[in-house]
Amino acid sequence: MELGSRLATAGDAPGRPGPTEIRVISPEVKVLRRVADVWRYRELLVGLVRKELRVKYKGSVVGVAWSMLNPALTLAIYYFIFQIVLGAGIPSFAIFLMTGLLAYNLFSYSCMNATSAMVGNAAILKKVAFPREILALASVATGLIFFFFQAVVLVLVLAGARYSHISWAFLPEVVPALLALIVFSAALAVFLSAVNVYFRDTQHLVEIIVGALWFWATPIVYPYGQIAKKLASHHLPAWLPLLNPVTDVVLVFQRAIYGVLAYRSSGQAASLKPGLGAPQQNGLNPLLPAAGEWWYLWHVLVVLAAGAVLLVAAMVMFGRLEGNFAEEL
Repeated sequence: MELGSRLATAGDAPGRPGPTEIRVISPEVKVLRRVADVWRYRELLVGLVRKELRVKYKGSVVGVAWSMLNPALTLAIYYFIFQIVLGAGIPSFAIFLMTGLLAYNLFSYSCMNATSAMVGNAAILKKVAFPREILALASVATGLIFFFFQAVVLVLVLAGARYSHISWAFLPEVVPALLALIVFSAALAVFLSAVNVYFRDTQHLVEIIVGALWFWATPIVYPYGQIAKKLASHHLPAWLPLLNPVTDVVLVFQRAIYGVLAYRSSGQAASLKPGLGAPQQNGLNPLLPAAGEWWYLWHVLVVLAAGAVLLVAAMVMFGRLEGNFAEEL
């Protein structure tokens, strides 16, 4: 038996009307062949992304512009609550918040939409032969489209505010950080989409975990330096939040785009001497680790490597479970 997603051609025998594509399902999964199948059907992936965008904004007057209006309105709400009402002293809090949301929104959209991808496309799964993983990966690709729309909003905010704290030396690290986030999100997307076929409560559990718990476990509304300082005061390792892969990615985005490492009680941005112990200097309020480019890059490379391993494992598991998709759906 070949790979769980092997595509064979029938109809070569005399008298047959023409070639017909047959999908062979087998628990013997070869990841490289599955990846090759996904690449062969990349046009279908693009079509699914276009379909998802059309369905999402069907009948809407504003249309795809909601992809930029939505993060702008969300930003305004968070800014009003935390900066105006609660009086958060973080300088340029709106930019700090939006930088973290930019990365997290891609992750959350990919996971939550991919979880119901198989169940929501049950009719297609039963009739058409194609690599099923594409349905989950289409959610990641669509999330990436929204990511770029939101990035445009962030650039406009930075330009309008004439923001001057961008760390140009760290800016190239956004590329590997984004790649690591995509790979990690794709791994969870493929895994969750398969599990949800058998356990339908998965999609509701993901909404709670990714939509709430994971969000508040990531330093987006609050700074990483604050939670690290709290942990240190209780004699706990300050690196514990870094066990969250999304935190490592968010920190790179914040370090490169937001760029403020600490602030004074007056709300003014402050510079720090290099070193991870720098947040304790002069009684400053810490925001981000005062480390060099390599420290940030090393962390996202670890996330990228871990995400690649998880993606391979997810595709292997997907191949073993997809044989009964039709019966479960």
